[in-house]
Amino acid sequence: MHANLKSPRCLYVLRTAFLVSAVASCTPLGAGSARPGLTSPDGLEFDEIPDAIPQPEFKSRSGNLETYVIDGVTYRVLGTSRGYREVGLASWYGGYFHGRQTSSGDVYDMYLMTAAHKSLPLPTYVRVTHQENGRSVVVRVNDRGPFVDDRIIDLSFTAATKLGMADSGTARVEVVALDPPARDRTP
Repeated sequence: MHANLKSPRCLYVLRTAFLVSAVASCTPLGAGSARPGLTSPDGLEFDEIPDAIPQPEFKSRSGNLETYVIDGVTYRVLGTSRGYREVGLASWYGGYFHGRQTSSGDVYDMYLMTAAHKSLPLPTYVRVTHQENGRSVVVRVNDRGPFVDDRIIDLSFTAATKLGMADSGTARVEVVALDPPARDRTP
């Protein structure tokens, strides 16, 4: 039996395999520089992917329950992101979740500037600053998590790469909500 290399399923499998191998073999080009300088073998320049641009949005119809329970722990979603600021441990999530639906209903893309947070309204825009190297990115929070230990935010692979924390997996960061906050009602 021969596979039809032009079938949508075959093309999806080949593209996914290529992306996974590309990400797995990312090579640092500018270690120690102010910019991460990472390029995948297929030419994707992570440091050229723009930050998220804050804009007014309605709260997501999904992912904004007043409370929700994960593994027996109850989490409370904030009514607004105004004034939110927290310092703590960030992590990142990538390939396993790539292409899956987020809590807000978006499809997770590890190459976009997004993040997951346990309590901020979805969506919320935040500035994340790496406390050791001073690098900073703006991401759109559109998912729930991380539900591990004392971590306060889960970043997309690209955001983690731009912050210089993709190799270590975690970093101490400051997270600050940006204006404009998500609108206080759903459409």
